[in-house]
Amino acid sequence: QVQLVESGGGLVQAGGSLRLSCAASGSIFVMNTMSWYRQAPGKQRELVATITTGGTTNYADPVKGRFSITRDNAKNTMYLQMNSLKPEDTAVYYCDARINARDRWGQGTQVTVSS
Repeated sequence: QVQLVESGGGLVQAGGSLRLSCAASGSIFVMNTMSWYRQAPGKQRELVATITTGGTTNYADPVKGRFSITRDNAKNTMYLQMNSLKPEDTAVYYCDARINARDRWGQGTQVTVSS
């Protein structure tokens, strides 16, 4: 059974930094594009950043220049380095990965940015 587990969330002041991790485990034969999403209270889930197997990245406009997505294919792990955090970045952050031709989701990790 394939599982995604996020970690690294927490409470930080505006202007601070956090690093999220998403570790995939289980019977992984093929892992393609990985992504970070977030969902703020009362809002729809939105795409934050995407990274392909080859390392090509794409970012949502609100996080460009502040967030950096990376992955370690050998460890089946993806990261999200978040700098210059703003209160509007407060949300539950979810990782998503295409594993064995199916989309898999983690349980989410809370990020709270205080002003």
